[in-house]
Amino acid sequence: MTDSSTAHPGGRIRPTAAARRNARRERLHTLGFLAPFLVGFCLFFAYPLIATVYFSLTHYDQVNPPTFVGLRNWDYVLFQYPQFGTALANTLWLVVLMVTARVLFGLAIGMLITKVKTGLGTVRTLFYLPYLAPPVAATTGFVYLLNPGTGPVNQILHELGIPAPNWFNDPSWSKPALTLLALWGIGDLMVIFMAALLDVPTELYEAAHLDGAGAWARFRHITFPTISPVILFAAITGVISSMQYYTQAILAGSLASGTGASPGVLFEPGYPSGSTLTLPQLVYSLGFQHYNTGAACVVALLLFALAMAFTLLLLRRGSGFLTEEGR
Repeated sequence: MTDSSTAHPGGRIRPTAAARRNARRERLHTLGFLAPFLVGFCLFFAYPLIATVYFSLTHYDQVNPPTFVGLRNWDYVLFQYPQFGTALANTLWLVVLMVTARVLFGLAIGMLITKVKTGLGTVRTLFYLPYLAPPVAATTGFVYLLNPGTGPVNQILHELGIPAPNWFNDPSWSKPALTLLALWGIGDLMVIFMAALLDVPTELYEAAHLDGAGAWARFRHITFPTISPVILFAAITGVISSMQYYTQAILAGSLASGTGASPGVLFEPGYPSGSTLTLPQLVYSLGFQHYNTGAACVVALLLFALAMAFTLLLLRRGSGFLTEEGR
């Protein structure tokens, strides 16, 4: 058996040449395993982020070379561009209300399905199928169903004597209509919550029932602490998804306005009256409709900062109600 180190006259142990070669080989092997992640991280995160920061400090129209302008784009977006405040308010509305509604509705549907005794497969399929519909097709169908003049939803409301809103043509109803669209495609959260609920030990429910605990007490002290990590996961992924909300909002506004599909017509996102304008739409409008790439990069960086802030806030708050069972 050979020793991999030799004693130094001063008392220090110095590795032999063979030991150094083995350590170098292990580092190369480790680097080889990390290489796919490192390459992907640099190409798809680090470089785009650095480039976005650089372009936010320049005037760049995607044709001429960028010229450095300092913080002029930041001043323009934050203090001079009137649509930024509207897009920010709409995005925060979607983050707070739409995400909350989806989490609560998905949890309710998951709990309902776990109680179904007959036809469970059919019920799960019916609730999950809308989630598989492509966003463009689902939004187009919803705009037709909620059309204030010819849509069947308003016709049914008229028959029932209920005042029918203008939905996507009314600024006060456009975001609630988008929320209904999001609730219709609740199949993803339904499956996640259903799996979490089925994983709760039945012995805990039986013991609580013997102790006389009611339905609310069982949910509060057994169900909620057990599935709290799943609720936190659903909230964080919902916030990230709503921060990227683009296709449904811009398509609904385009179809409701009746001008988006017309050839040669430049559609400004946000119909009606800016109520469906979101920050991702602002990035598209500034960068690809008005060729103001510097301002678009500013909005993209602010959107990234908001998503990070909401995620960190949820993680910090969520750690407070994660119990030992949830950890």
